[in-house]
Amino acid sequence: MYAIIETGGKQYKVAEGDTLKVEKLGLAAGETVTFDKVLLVSNDNGLTVGNPVVDKATVTATVAEEGKAKKIIVYKYKAKKGYHKKQGHRQPFTKVKIDKINA
Repeated sequence: MYAIIETGGKQYKVAEGDTLKVEKLGLAAGETVTFDKVLLVSNDNGLTVGNPVVDKATVTATVAEEGKAKKIIVYKYKAKKGYHKKQGHRQPFTKVKIDKINA
């Protein structure tokens, strides 16, 4: 059984027991979060596709940790103009463990 959920403007395929990194939710470790934007559910009966979301379907997860991803370097440069700018960025994330798909 799996589901496709939407959070943080992105879509994720999840199954029970999966661990994934999503955009920062601002919750402490050990808290429970419920994703209610479920776009598709696959179970023993087949596929249930939402229009745009599946009615009364939720995915329950537990927050494992919050952190920051590896640093990426943003470098801007214009040839022959003497312009260059170096900037670093670390994207914050929340790591969640999928507990149950309620459909």
